Amino acid sequence: MSEPPGAALSLAEAPTVHTPSKSFTAQRVQPLRRPGRWIVTAVVLVLVAQIAHGLATNPFYQWDRFRYWFLRPTLLDGLVVTLEVTAFSAVLGLLGGILLALGRLSGSPVLRAVSWTYTWLFRSVPLIVVLIFLYNFSALYKTLSLGIPFGPAFVTFDESRLATDMTVAVIGLSLNEAAYASEVVRGGILSVDQGQHEAAAALGLPKGYQFTRIVFPQALRSITPNYVNQLIGLIKSTSLVFYVSLLDLFGSVQTMGSTYPGDIVPLLLVATVWYLILTSVVSVVQFYVERYFARGATRSLPPTPLQKARAGLCEFRARLRREAAV
Repeated sequence: MSEPPGAALSLAEAPTVHTPSKSFTAQRVQPLRRPGRWIVTAVVLVLVAQIAHGLATNPFYQWDRFRYWFLRPTLLDGLVVTLEVTAFSAVLGLLGGILLALGRLSGSPVLRAVSWTYTWLFRSVPLIVVLIFLYNFSALYKTLSLGIPFGPAFVTFDESRLATDMTVAVIGLSLNEAAYASEVVRGGILSVDQGQHEAAAALGLPKGYQFTRIVFPQALRSITPNYVNQLIGLIKSTSLVFYVSLLDLFGSVQTMGSTYPGDIVPLLLVATVWYLILTSVVSVVQFYVERYFARGATRSLPPTPLQKARAGLCEFRARLRREAAV
């Protein structure tokens, strides 16, 4: 049988399939050019270099006197006082904040009103006013007593003997810190999903057990970063206890500055560096506490600084190998 015309194609007339050439497949995708980023980076580096050069070469900073004062016993004693006041105030402030937060969330209108009034009052009054008021508290109440309300007193205390400089500083900072910590704790508790409360109640667990074992551990994920900010602010707020005659780090610097007026700048630099060290240590502790409470809430824990450095080094080596292969 003869085939109809045009039914078959010769090999010469058959369509050809073009395969990509080696030069096309070996081409590499070029990254997007970002000239603005490079310009801003260069400007920032120039500014940082100028600041570092000024700090290193300006004789006004007197770095030799800075080295002399940095580890002097007088300033180290003030640093110890700062750490003590911060530690006591942080613990008492957090405990008071938890109680105030529970009062704000309770079903009692009296507790809600008292907690709200306390928070409103101490968030409105400056800390220096609170410290000075407590420092002169003995002028209002010379004695304190324990006994039956509106009745006879069983034990009486001399307020002037109890209210030492350290006591006044810790109480003043704790009262102020509790007002801010209460809002941090209350926000953390409210951030816990309502289903967790309902599940705990459905199991018939006591209220105290629900809070300590279910609600509060989950709330700590939200409380920790916010309260650490408060703690950093508390470290810096301890500089105000100098006004109630307590020689903390800043008070020691002020005292030495009045005795050696030519060393005021290096003394202030010493205080600045110590405050930077303290806040940096708190920030490192914050990272590991947040990482601990992130277990079970995220698919993978955030990498530590050492792990980030290792990953960055491995990525840099891999990039060098790719560049060498091309």
